Amino acid sequence: MKAKYVHMGQAKIALDLGDGSERGEYVSQDYILHKLGRPHRAINLMYCYYPLDEGWPTRASELPLPDGKTAGFAWDYAYDDYFTYRGGLEGDTKGEPFESIKDVRRHGQDVILTLTIDCAVSDAQLIKIAEDLRPFGRLMLRINHEARGNWFAYNKRYSYKEVGEFFVRFHNILKEHAPHIRTVLCIGDGHKGESGEKMKYEDEFAAAIAATDMWSADTYLALHWGWPFDIAEPGGTTHKRVSNDEVLAGFNYEYERFMARSDNKSRPFVISEFNADGDVTGPYEQATQLVDFYSRLPKEAPFITGVTFYQFRDRGRLGLEIEDPSNPDVGYEQPILKTYKNIMSTEPYLPKMTTSADASFPAKLRWGGSEDADGLEFPINFEKPPTFCEITFNDQDQSLNLMLEINNRWFYKKPGAKTIDLMPAFFDNKAPNSCTLRIFAPPPNGTNDPSQGADWETNYYAQIKNPPEMRIRYAPVMSLND
Repeated sequence: MKAKYVHMGQAKIALDLGDGSERGEYVSQDYILHKLGRPHRAINLMYCYYPLDEGWPTRASELPLPDGKTAGFAWDYAYDDYFTYRGGLEGDTKGEPFESIKDVRRHGQDVILTLTIDCAVSDAQLIKIAEDLRPFGRLMLRINHEARGNWFAYNKRYSYKEVGEFFVRFHNILKEHAPHIRTVLCIGDGHKGESGEKMKYEDEFAAAIAATDMWSADTYLALHWGWPFDIAEPGGTTHKRVSNDEVLAGFNYEYERFMARSDNKSRPFVISEFNADGDVTGPYEQATQLVDFYSRLPKEAPFITGVTFYQFRDRGRLGLEIEDPSNPDVGYEQPILKTYKNIMSTEPYLPKMTTSADASFPAKLRWGGSEDADGLEFPINFEKPPTFCEITFNDQDQSLNLMLEINNRWFYKKPGAKTIDLMPAFFDNKAPNSCTLRIFAPPPNGTNDPSQGADWETNYYAQIKNPPEMRIRYAPVMSLND
């Protein structure tokens, strides 16, 4: 098989996905890849860090409330009810979120780590978090998101000015100890103000707006924030719905304000949580409103560089799947899942592929991240639609960890796997006369390797010694007449 080198670069608008939160469990990347057919730019994982609290690191909802009280709201607990960050000075990197981070990265995706943090933690604790996260490549760290709200524990304990100052303190520590990690400031919510009018608490976050690597907004076209303590019904006061027009106008207003507080120096602006809650819209209008939004976003908010769909599987109706209440390992697919798959397969949401020089073997592959990777590209010609199409790797290459793409469908090959059946790429999309097989090599255990050189923090290298073998057949092995 002849091969060329191929570079995978940024999509005009990256697609990210939330996986696990206070509303749902983490779902393996193998399952998500099989359901959606392609990886995302990044997976958002949500954790909290309140090591100074009594009861830590028990998850907040598992701790008894004082004086026999019961929770009546999702954030009525001692601290935020996310999975607890088990690293830092008090822990180690053997558990969570590190196992999930590794799963995300070996499946060819970057990580967005959402971390709510007690602003009273010491510099030493923050330095240790930076060291914990250092081996995981171009990770994006979303620190104390929705920081203009009043529901998270850090907002209840500290002023908005103190929360903004904490963001800058942690940002500066990261730039000293893990400078390749990008910080994300989430203070947008998609609400429009008058032109020139400041956002709420904008002054308190001015230094953070200027310091951060990325700006961010969390917004929902519809949301039932009373879940799971009440049911959204007409006339209720714990849910909302807004138009796409309102939200798109709000992003333009917030971008204008971010730029004004940064001497007009632009940086990536991402939507870090986004959906239309099926509790409010129902399953059909949820899909309809989201299709309209994704189709309009590129033209009406062209500065947006990424969108995170919240989330894959949810115990309520904010997921591509709803968690089966009888078995959390099973999800009910919603109409939005098929709709979202269609969005994933269209411009401007596809990563850019650029072919370059002819490749020879052994070939060196580089994984800088889902927006910066060098792999191999093989032309495939078909006589007619195949009945069998599979790829087999030489004994020397079976230890590789690979992501493969053919006919717009992606496959994962774990270390040790020898043969991958590529036929699912042709079940929904008919095989063309010719297509391209692409191969990339993210790190097999999800971490970069310090022994690989000075750029180990941002790049992982692998070598494929031989071209793989294709087995393509156009008829059954036996017919009924044989």
